Amino acid sequence: MSAKKLLLPALLLMLLSCSGSKDGDSMYFNGKYIKRVMEQAAEWQIAHPKHKQYDWTNGAYYAGMFAAWETTGSQKIYDAMMAMARDSNQWLPGRRWYHADDHVIAQTYIDLYRTAKDKQAEMLRATIDTLNKFIAEPYPVRGIEVIKWWWCDALFMGPPTMAKLSRTTGDNRFLEYSDLYYKECYDLLYNREEHLFARDLNYVIKEDSTDRYEANGRRIFWSRGNGWVLGGLVRILKELPKDWSSRPFYEQLYREMCTRIVELQQEDGLWRASLLDPEAYPGGEVSGSGFFCYSLAWGVNEGLLDAETCRPAAKKAWISLNKCVNEEGRVGWVQPIGADPRKNFNADSWEVYGTGAFLLAGSEIIKMK
Repeated sequence: MSAKKLLLPALLLMLLSCSGSKDGDSMYFNGKYIKRVMEQAAEWQIAHPKHKQYDWTNGAYYAGMFAAWETTGSQKIYDAMMAMARDSNQWLPGRRWYHADDHVIAQTYIDLYRTAKDKQAEMLRATIDTLNKFIAEPYPVRGIEVIKWWWCDALFMGPPTMAKLSRTTGDNRFLEYSDLYYKECYDLLYNREEHLFARDLNYVIKEDSTDRYEANGRRIFWSRGNGWVLGGLVRILKELPKDWSSRPFYEQLYREMCTRIVELQQEDGLWRASLLDPEAYPGGEVSGSGFFCYSLAWGVNEGLLDAETCRPAAKKAWISLNKCVNEEGRVGWVQPIGADPRKNFNADSWEVYGTGAFLLAGSEIIKMK
């Protein structure tokens, strides 16, 4: 192994200890640079596949891949998406018709259908059939699984899929049921004081022996979990008609959460795995931070957020995210799969959804004035 690679983790730690924007950081906002680093990250991930292609991890990854293709026009990225959808998955969602994690990959199917010159019904047929069954059948009740979307991650996986399908097919039923299921999850998991989502009912304070707290006594709000929610809100709002009756609800929730997320950003530009106990989780976590950067940048670009507050936060995050990408294009500092904050990651930790979040962030940063 070269001395350069041996020194990389230490160099990244030193870079991440820096705060604020330096003169040399302007390169990170150059359009050519952004396209290049997005292509490099995408191509590294294409060369290092992981998980079943219909898995929720890849659903998040390919959401970023589609945004990267829109940004760069890379034929290699487009071909990789088509190989996943048509050849590997044959346009099928995951096997669990009732579970949002197995629906998220269909977001990319719908996006590919929209851009296809020759639109084939088979590209959407299985997704339509699956979501029709999802609406018609009750969720199998086991333990905490009492509603359709009972964990906050589901709000990235399910609602944007239904919103995209509704807009594409013209069938408003998908949006109407998505609104219903979303508000059930909101009522169960959203903390109106902190303006954050608990991961699931296990992390909602119920004033009994099952309650969980961080080491500093604060409630547990997971960075990536809330990143899923905010990223999902962006993807919902991009699909909703301007006059849709529930749009004000989503916009209000989006603004509330973005305001709180900006307050919780750390000095190095990233967010920690635990949002309310950052001192206990040293080192920025890239997947949650990537979704936050994406969400803040999109809101500034669309005029939905206060630019004076949110643009600097998005820019600061983008600078630090780039310092977590190694010379090969691998996105590091990603917490592995889990349901709550962990400390089990470092510069060499990567996951496909971390790459997806990075690509989504780049797709909006490049549009910022």
